[in-house]
Amino acid sequence: MAERKISGGRFRNPHHLPVKVCLVCQRPFTWRKKWAATWEQVQYCSNACRKAGGKTPGRSSP
Repeated sequence: MAERKISGGRFRNPHHLPVKVCLVCQRPFTWRKKWAATWEQVQYCSNACRKAGGKTPGRSSP
């Protein structure tokens, strides 16, 4: 179940994809095809974390 079938009858193993840690929630997230051109600039795992920006939970802004 860890492998997904792609065209051509070959399998792609998602365990060998690059991983980063989200700056907001500190959770790991893996490379996605839509980020192929901008992977170096990707910092957040989701739009919710991107909107939160540098804010950390439980910390109020001055």
